[in-house]
Formats: sequence, C-alpha cells, structure tokens
Amino acid sequence: MALQLFIIFALSLLLGIASAIDLFRGMEFGYSGHNGPGKWGKLNPTFSPCSTGKRQSPINIQRNLTVHNKLLKPLTRNYESANATLVNRGYSVGVRFEESPGDLLINGKNYTLQQFHWHLPAEHHIEGQRFAAELHMVHRAADNSAVVVSMLYHESKADPLFSMIMEGLKHLGKENTEVPLGTLNINELNRRPRKYYTYVMSISKEQITTLDSPLNSHCKKNARPCQPLNGREVDMYDELK
Repeated sequence: MALQLFIIFALSLLLGIASAIDLFRGMEFGYSGHNGPGKWGKLNPTFSPCSTGKRQSPINIQRNLTVHNKLLKPLTRNYESANATLVNRGYSVGVRFEESPGDLLINGKNYTLQQFHWHLPAEHHIEGQRFAAELHMVHRAADNSAVVVSMLYHESKADPLFSMIMEGLKHLGKENTEVPLGTLNINELNRRPRKYYTYVMSISKEQITTLDSPLNSHCKKNARPCQPLNGREVDMYDELK
C-alpha cells in the first residue's frame, strides 16, 4: 500500500527518519526493552523530539478524518535499474544504491532515491489496522532536504521486488554486514496509484520470515508505536475527485 500521503509530512516530519538512519549507527537502541521507542528521546539530544515533539510518526490514518486536498498532484516516480547493496544494520534490513536509481518529482523538485528499508510489522496503521510489513523509500534533493515514501504490505503472495533480493538475504550475516546485489531493477515501483493511500502490496510469509532472520533480537519487531496527530491535518490525493 503506497502511502504517498506521507510526502506531505516528509518535508518536515519525516526528515527525521532520513537523518536518524545515519545517527543510529553505533548507537545502542532497539524496539523493545530499556532502549525501546519510549526511551529514544533520551538516547541522544538529536532525538529529543521523540519525547517532546508534536509532529511525530508513525500515525493511525482514519479515513473519515482525512481531507481531500485538490492542490496535491499525482506522484511522479522515474526509477530505473541501478547498482545496489543489501545491508543489515541490525535494527533494519535494506538496500543502498551505489548510483542514482532515479527520482521522485514533487512540486517541480527532484528527490533522488538513496535507499529503502523494511519494518516488521508495519508502523503506520489504517483505521487501526496494522499491516504485515512496511517499506520506507528515502529520497534526498540537491539541497539535502528529504522525502520518505512508505508502502504497506499485507501477507499474501510474494512481492516481486522483494523476490529479487531473496538470494542476497540468504547470504546476509548479522549486524553491519553487506551483500552486493549488482544491478537491481526497480521499475516495479514506478506504478502510479489512484489514491495516495489505497494501493496495497503483498508480501509472502516466507519473505517476512527471511527479512526477520538477520535482525537483532531486540529489533525483531522494528516498528515504532503510532504517535498522536496533535491537531495535524491528514491530506489525501484522489485523482477521481
């Protein structure tokens, strides 16, 4: 499920996700126990908004509270094949691109895809429903501003994108290990959703198990709990309205 809706947040709120990825390296943190999400705000001054911020993610999206925003434009993605590396950071498994795999165009501004990583189970909820997995696609512009696009998965048939890295996962070790993938074809991600938040992807049980295997024991469920909206408006794009 492609939550391009998050782009509205990404220009400010989700900027934290992109920068936190680098800061988390070398830090002892997790998704449970004494360094779980409830303690993140105290691990590093940079992460204090995790405790005090009013614009945190993830959130629970309630359709009856969303606002159809006619100013939102279709999501334009121009991805192509690129050299990539499979990475296990211990707290997440993802793919880092060694060359540009293409761009995301928002309001005339290009954001280049840098990497993507998965969360098990999904972090964002729809109407209180939690999905099997969530993919975060991290993009950066020339001015270093960031946009994160999220895709939600329900457990069903195998995901074509994930299937391309399954062999690499079999050779991926524990924390801070990498496996070259060679040229990765991500054209599958160019599909344009009619709505920003109703395009559901599927992932198989085998893929979920394989993705979970390399993670640290305290990061097996690497999904932060939903955060309050604190008065924020959730905008929706629907090309049929």
